[in-house]
Amino acid sequence: MSGLKIGYLLPTRDQTVRAEHEPGRLVAQARRAERLGFDSVWAGDSPVTRPRADPLLLLAAVAEATERVALGTAVLLPALRHPILLAHQLATLDRLSGGRLIAGMGGGFPNPDTRAQFTAVGVPFGRRISRLEESVDAMRLLWSGEQVSYRGEHFAFSDVRIAPPPSRPGGPPVWLAGTGGPALRRVARLADGWLPYPPTTATYAEDLRTVADELRSIEEGARPAAPSPPLCTRRSVWTGTRRGRVCG
Repeated sequence: MSGLKIGYLLPTRDQTVRAEHEPGRLVAQARRAERLGFDSVWAGDSPVTRPRADPLLLLAAVAEATERVALGTAVLLPALRHPILLAHQLATLDRLSGGRLIAGMGGGFPNPDTRAQFTAVGVPFGRRISRLEESVDAMRLLWSGEQVSYRGEHFAFSDVRIAPPPSRPGGPPVWLAGTGGPALRRVARLADGWLPYPPTTATYAEDLRTVADELRSIEEGARPAAPSPPLCTRRSVWTGTRRGRVCG
């Protein structure tokens, strides 16, 4: 990817707050975003803390309703799921969309509400990052389309093959969310792209240097062909019905 691209985050949470519960409207918004020239459409994930439509089911419907836009999760919480099931879902979605999926993933904000969500699902909150890292490794193996085995601290399986395989060899690109030293090093080590929490200009530049430095430090290590990852930032834009009116 090169140049500036603009995506649209579907208001899945806003719809729940308004008690609309009309996911079909979100699909219509995605279709309109494509017509208006947006490059990508995104959906968030939070089954309990900030309830909303399931991002993978929603994006499956969007895949059928659109032709061009990339489809992304911003962000998916893989630590809440088993990597075999999630790899299968993402591979099917990538196949359904013709290779348009971006698997944006994160560990979840370290706050009481997010902790309660992990507790409700039965996942230890303090292990969410190591589960995230294992999930990425395990899913990339599964996306090969071959029969594979994996053994980690949290997940282990033998002679497993998922079908259909993703549309693209190796699976959809994985973008990781996060800021701060450990998260940025994880981006450089594991990810194909970076999804930072909305930063200030100075923080963004500093974090970008950290990612670049870490990439350089591992170029001759475990990821010899590690690419410079696509970078993403997010801003809220409020629109109105009158031309020339500035909302503030």
